[in-house]
Amino acid sequence: MAKYRAWLGVILVITIASVVVITQIPTRLGLDLRGGSQLTIQVQPTAAIPTITERELEAVQTVVEGRVNGLGVSEAVVQQLGNNQLLVQLPGVSDPQQAERVLGGTAQLEFRAQRPGTDQQLQIENQVLQGHLGELAALQATLPSNGEMNSDTQARIDKLQADITASEKAVAALFEPSTLGGDKLTDAIARPTSGTLWEVVIQFNSEGGNEFAEISKAIAGTGRTIGIFLDNRLLSAPTVNVQYAETGITGGSAVISGNFTAESARDLEIQLRGGALPLPVEVVENRTVGPTLGRDSIQRSLYAGIAGLGLVLVFMAIYYRLPGVLADIALIIYALLTWAAFNLLGVTLTLPGIAGFILSIGMAVDANVLIFERTREELQAGKTLYRSVESGFYRAFSSILDGNVTTLISCLALFYFGAGLVKGFALTLAIGVIISMFTALTCTRTLMFLAISLPQFRRPSLFCPGLTTARPDTVRP
Repeated sequence: MAKYRAWLGVILVITIASVVVITQIPTRLGLDLRGGSQLTIQVQPTAAIPTITERELEAVQTVVEGRVNGLGVSEAVVQQLGNNQLLVQLPGVSDPQQAERVLGGTAQLEFRAQRPGTDQQLQIENQVLQGHLGELAALQATLPSNGEMNSDTQARIDKLQADITASEKAVAALFEPSTLGGDKLTDAIARPTSGTLWEVVIQFNSEGGNEFAEISKAIAGTGRTIGIFLDNRLLSAPTVNVQYAETGITGGSAVISGNFTAESARDLEIQLRGGALPLPVEVVENRTVGPTLGRDSIQRSLYAGIAGLGLVLVFMAIYYRLPGVLADIALIIYALLTWAAFNLLGVTLTLPGIAGFILSIGMAVDANVLIFERTREELQAGKTLYRSVESGFYRAFSSILDGNVTTLISCLALFYFGAGLVKGFALTLAIGVIISMFTALTCTRTLMFLAISLPQFRRPSLFCPGLTTARPDTVRP
């Protein structure tokens, strides 16, 4: 029994930690529950790029994500929709026309030489900009999940967004205007160098290569930088070694090196490719979702969840007696663990997501039902209580595993091939299934064996109503 007492301690610690997570990390609500704007953006082909491939769509998605961040919207969602569309969800945005103006248009990528004598000023302006961005991110992290905020918070966010725009303009003013834009950049590729370091290779067409050589020649060895701007925001500011002071970087390609990780190099690669694409985008749908619908849906979902959970708890206690009560305790632990996992993993709950959560409650009960039915069969066959419980878990395990694995495979397919709300349903259901296996095979098992270690609960009739005969029972240490 020492093993099960240790497991009980682990379960108590996990449960208490889950309660702390639930109280400290707010639950993220999706657009259908919180209200806001939803836009569908279609990427238009051009004569130069007649077919939109996944690579182009990914690059444009990065550009749109950068513009969404400029709106100051927390928990925004930008995802691919079909072969040439992007779905943008902006919770809490009440002015969809403003979002449409910001998100529309072709990306603007520019390479600019830094003005002489601006080294210290660029450093200061960058520090100020990063300070504003950090303060805005921290403030958005404290907003309630329903997106409601008081007038002071809204005013502070508006002020920070204005300061960020002003700082970006101040940084851009420190660089010379240039005609070297994204239309002359043919490709950008991230690649590893040595160890864990990465670099990004950029390639221009012939005209762009000549202009880049002139720009790099002008700043080589001076300590000044080439500013790479996307939509007037500074992406990177590399310097040029003095060895290129006479000719500049020729050949139409250059390498941006530094302390790039695989992730940061990949981010810069996608941003550069997005800016290099002369692909216009068009907002084909602009829909506003009212928060009133969200509140009503939340209430109805909560009532449905509470009612379903309550009925299941009562049924289990009446039909399965003591094991049913223990399963109820495990079910409550399951609900707390799942809720905490949602908050901890940053899962955005939508109505389909809540449906997936409620469905996983039923699957968590199903595992317990299999175990208890096998235990009853063993008791009716004349085995001792300990052996019956042990065999019940052993015989039910393969059925529980098979059922949950097939469900997880379905969730994987829905998440991979689905889009939007379908992905939310698949994710919440998958998390629920994994945690339900843990609670059924660990929590319920621990509680069952601890219960039969107590003399007052060591009666077969508490596990199998109507069973009058029982063999002498012993509890193994």
